[in-house]
Amino acid sequence: MTSRQTWMITGANRGLGRALTLAALEAGHAVVATVRGAHSLPKHERLFVQQLDVRDRLGAFAAVAQAVARFGRLDVLVNNAGYGLIGAVEEATEEEARAILDTDLFGPLWLSQAAIPVMRDQGSGHIVQISTVGAVGTIPTLGLYNSAKWGLEGFSEAMAAEVGRFGIRVTLAEPGAIDTDWAGGSMRFSSPLAAYDGLRTELFGTATVPWPSAEAAGGTSPADVAAAILAHVGEDGDPRLRLLIGDDAPGQVEAALKLRHEDYKRDHRFRSR
Repeated sequence: MTSRQTWMITGANRGLGRALTLAALEAGHAVVATVRGAHSLPKHERLFVQQLDVRDRLGAFAAVAQAVARFGRLDVLVNNAGYGLIGAVEEATEEEARAILDTDLFGPLWLSQAAIPVMRDQGSGHIVQISTVGAVGTIPTLGLYNSAKWGLEGFSEAMAAEVGRFGIRVTLAEPGAIDTDWAGGSMRFSSPLAAYDGLRTELFGTATVPWPSAEAAGGTSPADVAAAILAHVGEDGDPRLRLLIGDDAPGQVEAALKLRHEDYKRDHRFRSR
């Protein structure tokens, strides 16, 4: 990328959001970084930090308007804010279910709705949704998180077909494991039911939740994920909707699609085609 762009990145204080913010600044771009509370982002002449709860639709529209007022345009929106929830579907409370959908699904929806008119008027723009390989398959006890990301992929794929005529690109970034505290201190847990102790032991080696917050996540470094996203945004000729990131991502997606294909093949009409 040779020209300066204006990026807006949600959930920018930690993990991947922070890495993306620093990488975009290093690349010479202006960045509007949104955070929910206090932050430790460095001061920078091209960095504008905004307070935003992505669940607030009016707040999302106001944040985009402020970004445009500050920098004159909005070239790239990265919907990164979100979190995971460990809990069997039966264990999730109504409050927990609504909270994760409000953040992981509706947050990106509101910000996309706010950004599209700006980008349409410009005749260009790029919306990057931070999804996951968990939007292709599922993992037991992550069903509510999976549902939010599946929903994100559903509306984003339709949106990509709707806004492409306006010069707006849409990318679903599907990382595998990322070496952040997403699975540690940032993870949320439903109150466990004893009926699922065996399942948790099979999956995690223990029935006890929450697990220690200091546990290492492993996976691709946030800096490497950020670099992959910046490179993809800079490739105008790349037609991909879904961007696999991390050495583990292709294998996880292939395994999930294989399971789904095998399930469809149980219908003789599918096998005959």
